[in-house]
Amino acid sequence: MPADSPARATARETIALLTGAAGFTEHRPPAHPLPPDGPLGWAGYDAARERAGTRTGEEESVVYGTGVVGDRACVLLAFEFGFLGGSLGRRTGDRLAAAYELALTRRLPLLALVATGGSRMQEGMVALTQLQRVAAASTRLRAAGLPQIAVVRDPTTGGGWATVGAGADVVLALPGAQVGFAGSRVRPADADPYAYSAEGQFAAGQVDAVVPPGALARTVTHWLRALGPHGALPAAPLPRALSAAPLPETGREAVAAARDPRRPRAEAYLADYFGTRLSLHGDRCGGADPGLLCGFGLRADGLPVAYVAQCGTPTRPAGYRAAARTIRLADRLGVPVLTLVDTPGAANDAEAERAGAGAAIADAFAAVAEARVPVTTLVIGEGGSGGALALAAPDNTHVTADSYFSVIAPELAAAILKRPPSETGATADQLRLRPQDLLELGFARSIVS
Repeated sequence: MPADSPARATARETIALLTGAAGFTEHRPPAHPLPPDGPLGWAGYDAARERAGTRTGEEESVVYGTGVVGDRACVLLAFEFGFLGGSLGRRTGDRLAAAYELALTRRLPLLALVATGGSRMQEGMVALTQLQRVAAASTRLRAAGLPQIAVVRDPTTGGGWATVGAGADVVLALPGAQVGFAGSRVRPADADPYAYSAEGQFAAGQVDAVVPPGALARTVTHWLRALGPHGALPAAPLPRALSAAPLPETGREAVAAARDPRRPRAEAYLADYFGTRLSLHGDRCGGADPGLLCGFGLRADGLPVAYVAQCGTPTRPAGYRAAARTIRLADRLGVPVLTLVDTPGAANDAEAERAGAGAAIADAFAAVAEARVPVTTLVIGEGGSGGALALAAPDNTHVTADSYFSVIAPELAAAILKRPPSETGATADQLRLRPQDLLELGFARSIVS
C-alpha cells in the first residue's frame, strides 16, 4: 500500500481524522528506563530507537490520551507504524496498559487505532509478554461494562491484531489494509493475499465493517453513542406491525400468510424501527450468515437497542454464534435487545452439522437465558421449531398477524405421522400454530397490530 494512503497515515494524523477541532490531550506514563540496547542487549537497538524517534517525532510506537469524537468523549490510543513498525515492546506495553487504565478510571470507551507488525523481536520474551498485559487490561474494561472499538489500519498483524484489534467489541477496518495474524514476511509463500486483507477478514466474519476514511468519524461517533456507557435503560419498544393482514382462520392460512413473499421482512422492520443502524458482522470463527442481521441501532428518541433479526432463511451456525455474540455484548453494556424471529428452521444440511449447528443453537439459547438486560421478541413470519425458539425471549415474545410458530412444520409433521399431503392443513390446525393460538397457549404476550 502506498505510504500516502489514508490507511498508512501517522498515529497523530489518524487521531486528528477522528477528533478534528475537538482536539486531543496526550497522556504519558511514568518512564521506565531500559538497560543499554534493551533487555536482551541487542546490538544497535538503542540506535534504531533513536533513528525511529528522529524520523517520526515520537518516543514510542503508541500515542494515547483523551479526546472527543463527534460529541462523545473517549480514550484514544494510536499506533505509530513508522516507529519500528508499530511493534510492541516494554514501553509500548506501559502505554497500552496506561490507556486501558485511563479508560477504566474515567469510565470512558476505549478507541484503538491499530497499525502494528507485532511484538518487538529486539526485546524477546519481554516484548511478547506485553500481549498478556493487554489481555488483562482489556478484561478489566470488559468487567466494568466499558466498550472497546478498534479501527485496524495498514498493516495490522501479529499480536497487536490478536489482542488490541481482534479483541475489541467492534472491529472496523480501513479499505485495503493488510489485516491478519501472520505478517507478509512470515506467511506461506503461496498464501492467498485476500485472506490477509480488510476485505477478506470481513468476508470471513472477523471484521464488522470496512469503512472509508471519510466516513470513519461519523461511524465511530454512532458506535460510541450506541455502546455507551449508559445509565439504566428501558426495554426495547415493540416494533409496529408493517402489514394489515387479518388473523388467519385456519392453520393452513397462517402458514401461507407467513410464507407469502410479499410479507414485510426483517429489513423493512429494522428500517422502520431505527434512525441509525450499525452492523455487527460475523461469528469471529470464520463464518457469516447473510440470513441473520445483527448489530446496534439508535432510535429517533436516541435510545440504543441491540438487534438480532432472522431474514426468512434457514439460520446457519455462524448466524447463531453471531446472535449470541451480539446478545452478550449488549448484556455487558446494559443495552436492551430486540430479536425478530423469521425462519423455517435451523439449517440442516451436512455443512451445517460440520459447522456445529447443535452447539451454536445451544449457545444462542444460553445467551438469551443468561441476559440480564430485557430481551423483546417479535415473530414477524415463520417460527420454525427450535431454530426460531433459540432467539425468542421466554417471557416477552409477541407475534404479528401474518406469523406462525410451531414445534415442526406441518408438512414434516404429516410425513412423520404417515399422513397423505391432503391432510397437511388438518395437521396445521392440530398444531395450533396460529397467532391467536399462540396467545391463548401463553407463548405470545400479544398480537401486534
